[in-house]
Amino acid sequence: MDDKLMIENYLLVLKSTVEVFIHGTLESSNNDVREVLKNSLNDILNCQANTYDEMVKYGWYNVNNVDSSNISDTLNKVKSSN
Repeated sequence: MDDKLMIENYLLVLKSTVEVFIHGTLESSNNDVREVLKNSLNDILNCQANTYDEMVKYGWYNVNNVDSSNISDTLNKVKSSN
């Protein structure tokens, strides 16, 4: 298994873990447990951001810039649907 595949799999695990911690935080009825889950979620999100940054640095995750007119069109659609 090469480095790119390993870090892609790691990123997928982090994304799945985020989902678990979000649901746990939302469903928690105990404030202490909720705080632990929120702090852990924040740690995982930071780890995901760092992993993403490394992938971009090595060219393993391509970022495409969006044309500003597409952003404006999307915002207008969202505003008009409300």
